[in-house]
Amino acid sequence: MRMSPWWVVPSMLGLSSFAGAQVPQAGVSSLPLERRAKSYVDEVSYFQTEVEFQAWFELRAHLRQNFDDICGDTFCEGDYANIESIVFRCSVETRTGVIGQCLWVFGGSAENIDSRTGVISTQTRTWACRSPLARGTTMAKLLTALAGPEPLYATLPGTSTTLYDGLVDCL
Repeated sequence: MRMSPWWVVPSMLGLSSFAGAQVPQAGVSSLPLERRAKSYVDEVSYFQTEVEFQAWFELRAHLRQNFDDICGDTFCEGDYANIESIVFRCSVETRTGVIGQCLWVFGGSAENIDSRTGVISTQTRTWACRSPLARGTTMAKLLTALAGPEPLYATLPGTSTTLYDGLVDCL
């Protein structure tokens, strides 16, 4: 009588150490979505549709215009009279669309002319103003909330604050 190897019997009975186990496919994580490492990209790399791109570029143009409209009466009265909006950027988690952070970057300068020599001296400064977003805000919700001609004053999703409020604390 020929004997089977010892491991044949348990495997025939379904007692294998892999019984009921799912073997992960190559390149596919077996971790649940919420436990996988997060991966963030800039907003433009996250967008998939022309509508999203258009909404983003309109938002940025409106924010720049809103800031220009109020600068002279508010933020631009101090040491740096020439403050300009440089860029509004956000990081977005690739799978969920949740925003990691949004920053609005500004640059400012103050110039002085030496009346005897004509030499211009400058003082410069930059600010990176963090937007007061609620935890878990998605890019889709942000675009919807800030759509329109005055996003600077629109209430941010899940908060009672605006981007303007964030600037008051920053500039």
